[in-house]
Formats: sequence, structure tokens, C-alpha cells
Amino acid sequence: MGKIGTRERTGAGERTGAGIQVISRAADILRALEDEDDGLSLGDIADRVSLARSTVQRIVKALSDEAFLMPASNQGRVKLGPGLLRLGASVNLEVARLAKPCMQDLSRSLGETVDLSILRRGSAVFIEQVAGSHRLAAISKVGTVFPLHSTANGKALLACLSSTRRHGYLARPLSRDTEQTETDIKKLEREIRQVQKTGLAYDLEEHTDGVCAVATALLDGAGKPYAISIPAPRPRFDNHRAEFERYLLEARDLLVKQVMGTLPIVQ
Repeated sequence: MGKIGTRERTGAGERTGAGIQVISRAADILRALEDEDDGLSLGDIADRVSLARSTVQRIVKALSDEAFLMPASNQGRVKLGPGLLRLGASVNLEVARLAKPCMQDLSRSLGETVDLSILRRGSAVFIEQVAGSHRLAAISKVGTVFPLHSTANGKALLACLSSTRRHGYLARPLSRDTEQTETDIKKLEREIRQVQKTGLAYDLEEHTDGVCAVATALLDGAGKPYAISIPAPRPRFDNHRAEFERYLLEARDLLVKQVMGTLPIVQ
């Protein structure tokens, strides 16, 4: 009886371990398809996640049945499906709801606009904003898309990514939005490493002439990055930069502690 009981417990543990492994492999496949608008073939996915094509085929079939994946072409390519988009939208709305009071306090303390951004298809996208009280303020609508390399919120988001994924974004053609825009990948990589050390990213008239910004990033419980940024006209930014930095880091730490329950920056 003792041996049977031991064997049964081992079998249950093996089944549990196998189930966790399947979840991990499914997550790897979903991450491999991130930002692949044209999708990938099963062979491409297998190469990226280092799994047998037959294993990838079974997992892709299961994910497709749940609408987490969908066909991308008639040649068997697949891409992320509407099921994931619905889940992602729900998470973003919840994070924005939780962050809003902290953003409001930050805006009241500084009188400046405060924005919340996410990473979407290689760009930074505003999902929430609290407008500042100054007559002259930098305000963009929620839903506005910004480049990653020339904005404070974009650089803060880049600092949360793995070096491989970050290089993939920076290896794309980079727009020169102003005379101050940096497009040299090596210099941008050095800047991002500094962001990872300090927790602060800057836009010094690199996206829009006359407007600067400082940003910081945090991760939600699922490891998804969000950036909080403070834009301001150049003269006001220069005069109050240290104050912006201090208040922003304090707001980030408070938000992480109270509602995120996770670390702010991935090293």
C-alpha cells in the first residue's frame, strides 16, 4: 500500500509539472508572436522557442481554440487573436483606474500634466492622462501614439524590456523628430542602461521642439510595463527638473507599493 501511495503521489506531481510546462511553453509562443503583425509559421515559432514543430502545432491548436491565436494567412501562419486583445484591454483599464488617484495627486503637487503609457506594437500609447493647471501645458489626447526612441515614456518602457527585444525595436528605421533626436543605436542603448540604473528617462526636446519630459516605469503583476511621464515647456522643465524627478519617483514607489505589488524596473 505504501508503494502504491507513493507512486500515485509521484504521478500527480508529474502531471502537475507537465501542466505547468505546457503553460510556460504556451506563454513562450505568445511572446514570440508579439508585434508580429504578419504572423509566423509553425516552423518559425518552433525555431524561436526551441521546441519540436509537433509540440508547437498542438499548443497553437489549443490557443487558437480559445481565440488567443488566429490565422494570419492561407500559408499556415498565425498571429495573436482577439481573445488576448480583450484580456489586455481589461488589464489596461484596471491599471489605469488604480493609477488615476496617484496621477491626480502628482498633478496637483506640480501643476503639470501627468500621462500613463503602455507599449503597443513598437510604440508608446497614452491610456490615461491628468491635465495640469498651467495655462501653457503639453497635452496630447488619450490614444495618441508616440515613438519609443525620442520620448521619455518610450525610453522608460524600453528600459523594461530584454536587450534582445529592445534591440529589435531600435533596429527599425528611427525617425528624426527634431534636431535633438538621437538615432544612433549604440548611444540609445547607453542611455537606456542609464535609465535602468536611475529609474528616470528624459525627452529633452527630442520629440517636439520646446517640450521636455521625464518618465519612469513600473510593471504590473503580469510583468507588463507602464510608464508615467510629466511633460512641460522647456523653461519650466529646466527650472523645476529636480522637483519633477523627486515627485515622480515618489509617486511611482507609492503606486508600486499600494496597487501594483511588483518591482518598478526589470534589470
